[in-house]
Amino acid sequence: MRSIWKGAITFGLVNVPVKLYSATEDHDVSLHQVHDADGGRIRYQRKCEICGKVVDYEHIDKAYDDGDRTVVITGDDLKSLPEERSREIDVLEFVPSDQVDPIMLDRSYFLEPDGTSPKAYVLLRRTLEETDRTAIVHFSLRQKTRLAALRVRGDVLMLQTLLWDDEVREARFPALEKQTRISDKELDMSSSLVDSLSDDFEPADFSDDYQEELRQLIDAKLEEGESLDTDTTFGERPDDDDDGEGGEVIDLMEALRRSVETNRSGGRRKPAKKAAASASAAAEKPAAKKPAAKKQAAKKPAAKKPAAKKPTAKKPAAKKKPASTASENEPAPENEPAPEKKAG
Repeated sequence: MRSIWKGAITFGLVNVPVKLYSATEDHDVSLHQVHDADGGRIRYQRKCEICGKVVDYEHIDKAYDDGDRTVVITGDDLKSLPEERSREIDVLEFVPSDQVDPIMLDRSYFLEPDGTSPKAYVLLRRTLEETDRTAIVHFSLRQKTRLAALRVRGDVLMLQTLLWDDEVREARFPALEKQTRISDKELDMSSSLVDSLSDDFEPADFSDDYQEELRQLIDAKLEEGESLDTDTTFGERPDDDDDGEGGEVIDLMEALRRSVETNRSGGRRKPAKKAAASASAAAEKPAAKKPAAKKQAAKKPAAKKPAAKKPTAKKPAAKKKPASTASENEPAPENEPAPEKKAG
């Protein structure tokens, strides 16, 4: 990582030199625009509407227009502002961590100690951990004065910039102003649905399906060109409207009851990573059972129909009792390719 800012955290007479790093990055596939007729790249130019010339970025200033007059603000003007020259992260107050509303969180940054000794940095980190407090700080970055929350993540201090109070909208919906009656039975059923979906949040269990499919589409088009058949690549998708769900709920209790039953019966859609982990765990079965599964694959009809139903029809089955027993304890052969498809 490359630092984007250097300064110091200050509270009281304590000064903690730090470097600032972006804590997040975008994983989206980068696409650009082209002309649909010939594939030519579409480019945007910064053109002056007075002289008609294309202007390089270094010759572009900013301006404010109040409707009657225009004031030009140069780069030197912006650099002359006192706040822009400040290199301090001033601690304003320490607040209980649960008082910071997540809706106010904006961008996240890591802080690295920049001094000869990290003692002041570690001391501040330990203090925030043991007091369960978050420091509200004020600093300037990229021509903006920012409010931020200074907190601990693992063994690192991090800054999360906050939106200003007037940047958060008030939510006022007429439908919520009406009195709505919720019965105890409805609340109990809704709580049962929550219980059936309860789990610990593991970010690694979830993936960006759209970006994965987009990469799959790009790879397929690179290999097959414009003759690509998307139905072959992705398979035909079922119609979401076939089951009549997704519209307005007429019978709320019936919808809740069916949802609870679906999740209890294992019909809940699991994250892709969890499914892959389960498949890899299934693959790590005792080695003695794997050869039996391979032998049984050549006789799929026998695997689908239990040998007990036709004890005399298939004499060879009696000779290969160990293979039959192994197949009963393992998933059907046609279910095994699922992990390979996900990995691709």
